[in-house]
Amino acid sequence: MLRIHFTAQDFVQIRFAPRPAPLQELHATLRTAVNRHGGPLFAPWRGRVLRSLPAAANPLADLVPAGRPPSFLDVLGDTMADGFEQIRATSPGLVRSELERVYGAMPAPLWIRGLHAGDDTAWRTLHRAQQAAYETVLAPVWCVVQDLHRAEFTRCALTVAEHGVAATLTGLAPGSRLHEDVWEWPGAAPDRDVCLDGRGLVLLPTFHHPAGPLLQVTPGHPAVLTYPAGPGLPPTAGRPVVPAETLAAVLGRTRLDALRLLTEPHTTTSLAHALHVSNATASSHAAALRSAGMVTTTRTGRSVTHQRTALGTLIAGA
Repeated sequence: MLRIHFTAQDFVQIRFAPRPAPLQELHATLRTAVNRHGGPLFAPWRGRVLRSLPAAANPLADLVPAGRPPSFLDVLGDTMADGFEQIRATSPGLVRSELERVYGAMPAPLWIRGLHAGDDTAWRTLHRAQQAAYETVLAPVWCVVQDLHRAEFTRCALTVAEHGVAATLTGLAPGSRLHEDVWEWPGAAPDRDVCLDGRGLVLLPTFHHPAGPLLQVTPGHPAVLTYPAGPGLPPTAGRPVVPAETLAAVLGRTRLDALRLLTEPHTTTSLAHALHVSNATASSHAAALRSAGMVTTTRTGRSVTHQRTALGTLIAGA
């Protein structure tokens, strides 16, 4: 479980990143691809990513020999160039201490030793590797990431306006709760307590990391919580779309309509109204889709809410 401890000053300084951060999204993408997060639905995407990475991106693997990269890579630049400038401005002492933490007693590659010594050639190697990985993996879908970020930004802004900051925070993860001044996020590994101590918190959605929150705490900067958002599958560019007639022949027209409506949560009653069917018929369609893993159903008191899963999104298309 991740436990984030707030002060009154931290609550005042909670903010939502207004734009996606290319380097953060790139790190989330590579982490998901390498660590096999996301289960079998991510397998085709993961295979494409790992096959497409050019040799110029290979040095990035040297930065995570044990799975946890150095903290100085976690920056919020609006562009790749801005992000790299922020990384390059890291104090030499922090660069050295983080590389020593990452490598410990292991022998480090030559270019990592150069980075440790502040060598300009090593920094250029890192810059080329990040740029090559971005151009291959993220550039083709960056417009989609920007659209998804705007939608998530709007959703969070409306939640804050209507229900307050506490509801916004706990709504970012099922089962999370705000208990007095501690935000608890269950299921996050390893078990970790982080005290913000007045530095504030930036909320940054990621659309390539489905496995839980990534919290970066860098001296002298606000803490950054990168959390999973979006439809549950990585954005794709030009994914083949199955014609509606083909899907309707398999699922049935009404059931396909239900699946597409459930990109947003619907109660049984609202789903029935949208489909122009009875509540019993809407419930039957939702049950059939749920049994196939395409829909989830949650009950709160007497209210039942249905929503599409990542598998349902994959089948239904955009």
